[in-house]
Amino acid sequence: KNLSLFKAVMNALLPSRNQKEIASLIEEFEYPKYGPGMMWERCTEKVQAQGSEVAMSTRVTRIRHEGGRAVAVEAGGREFACDNVISSMPFTHLLKAMDPPVPAEVLAAADDISYRDFLTVALVVPEEAGFPDNWIYIHSPDVKVGRIQNFGSWSPYLVKEGRTCLGLEYFVFEGDELWSAADEDLIAQGGRELEILGLLDADAVEAGYVVRMPKAYPTYDETYADNVDVLRTWIQENTPNVFPVGRNGMHKYNNQDHSMYTAMLTVENLFGADHDIWAVNVEEEYHEEGEAVEELRESGTGRAAPVIPKAADPARRH
Repeated sequence: KNLSLFKAVMNALLPSRNQKEIASLIEEFEYPKYGPGMMWERCTEKVQAQGSEVAMSTRVTRIRHEGGRAVAVEAGGREFACDNVISSMPFTHLLKAMDPPVPAEVLAAADDISYRDFLTVALVVPEEAGFPDNWIYIHSPDVKVGRIQNFGSWSPYLVKEGRTCLGLEYFVFEGDELWSAADEDLIAQGGRELEILGLLDADAVEAGYVVRMPKAYPTYDETYADNVDVLRTWIQENTPNVFPVGRNGMHKYNNQDHSMYTAMLTVENLFGADHDIWAVNVEEEYHEEGEAVEELRESGTGRAAPVIPKAADPARRH
């Protein structure tokens, strides 16, 4: 935000502490003591305190609709009657859960939408083996890791005293070689890659864990926007009380704050507001300055993300 090469150079030469006018150069920010999960734990407590139920690890299998509205949601073998449905499940799954089923052309659009999947190899290492940044991007062709988090830099309460945890992030496709590798092999690979990068010796790794996250990133290809429009149109015309929100729910590459914001605005809409949640994070002032801004606004991609031709994505997954 408000970032230009001139401002970046001036900031490097004459840095001002906690510079807030340029979002990309912020030096300080607030972070939950035990990580973002604290927000959802507190949210759960507040929902339960008002007498509502939160069903964990429960897959939505069916959304029953009739008379132009969704009337019930089936999840975990139970059916819940509904007045409205707010959905952050993958947009494609939402349409495929509809009963009666969506028409063939809508199903074809859902099948043509793809995702990029994600896994993290979390390695426990001595504190001095970490680095002061929250994360660093890796561009070396000698390794497969694309980004490394230092969780001890996010909050000292996330790690044990004298230790930190480095989260090696791999951008993968569900079912590919890395995704399917055994945890112990991924942990060993993570240690080797840290050594190749010169960050630490592989034998400094004391423990490791692997977390896989399917459908972490919506893929922008040359047909994704048209496919999303097909899904949006069907919902608006057939189940207008179903509201997709968030990154997966809208197949929109938003940051976490904007993803949450779409849900907040949707709730306000239920009580009479008229927000266009599809316009969240496409306003010009949010993006870096430059000619690309107008192109992003016209393409509707929101947060800057490349459009990848299908031909260049041989490992497409649905």
